[in-house]
Amino acid sequence: MGVKIGIIGAGGMAQHHINGFRQANADIVAIADLNEAAAKNTADKHGIPQVFDDVTDMLEKIPDIDAVSIIVPNKFHAPLAIQALNAGKHVFCEKPPALNAAQMQEMVDAESAAGKLLMFNFNNRARPESYAMKQYIEDGTVGTINSAQAKWIRRTGIPGFGGWFTSKDMAGGGPLIDLLHMVDLALFFMGYPEPDYVLGQTFDDFITDKNFKGPWGIPDRAAGATDVESAAHGFVTFKTGQTLSLQVSWAELVKREEVSVVFQGSKAGGKIERLFGIDGLDETCIDSCELYVQENGNSVNRNVITEACEDMGRSRSAANFIKAIEGEETPLNKSSQALNLMKIIDAVYESANTRKPVAC
Repeated sequence: MGVKIGIIGAGGMAQHHINGFRQANADIVAIADLNEAAAKNTADKHGIPQVFDDVTDMLEKIPDIDAVSIIVPNKFHAPLAIQALNAGKHVFCEKPPALNAAQMQEMVDAESAAGKLLMFNFNNRARPESYAMKQYIEDGTVGTINSAQAKWIRRTGIPGFGGWFTSKDMAGGGPLIDLLHMVDLALFFMGYPEPDYVLGQTFDDFITDKNFKGPWGIPDRAAGATDVESAAHGFVTFKTGQTLSLQVSWAELVKREEVSVVFQGSKAGGKIERLFGIDGLDETCIDSCELYVQENGNSVNRNVITEACEDMGRSRSAANFIKAIEGEETPLNKSSQALNLMKIIDAVYESANTRKPVAC
């Protein structure tokens, strides 16, 4: 039998976790959600044998579960991950890792004490383009990445008003913490250097303007909070001398949604990009992977051709978690990297509040 998985949360990302786990021959034995009807619906759709409305009940009644998958609002990532680690389970958690770096440190400590794997669904690392680019970085083609620019920008992408996405208490922040994938991917390509100083600014111009509501997310709640940013910009310096600029938004007056990492190396530059026609929902999106080099006095731009991947690596990311548990693959991410990422996010918010650079 394969690795036995219990899923926590029946949200939209569950289908990708399930697909990836089964691609890696894991055995999904149960799903738990406070909304038992939602859990039952997902279980019926995907052939999961047991349904629970309580995580503790699931862990107690199926003690031989090897690992759990966490797909719940951000506020509950840390407590559920720590509970599962304390119960001796490996953990695969949706992004963001936690609400802040302090919570993330508690998760790292629990992982160390448990001797289990704690991984996150930084799925853009698992895209074919990212695998290809990482190979060029590792084989020396790129050299040292001196600087990078990370961007996930939307024109009309606020995921509902008054729901948990727009509540700082529930989500930890707005697009900076929600759309952190390109910041993570840039750091991944750069070798996840240790941050030194961060300068950041957030904007909330359109955060209550329903003209900027996105085509995805959750229903509006009139009584709910909408107290997060609509856009964030920042600049990070690292103790290695490398630099990173970032631009992340749900609502910003740009031409179209753009998801990209661009970098400048000592031997080659590069870009991974996904362009959308309609924010978040365009099935005709364009993915690209490019290298920029100088050869024989000429500027040469290389298109790197990879297989198509509509789910942006989500299933492959989940499969890597299983293969990492079984020792068949190296984990695509580490909790120490997630901790550095959360330190940078915390620092952007602090810098925006203080209007000063922040030491990490």
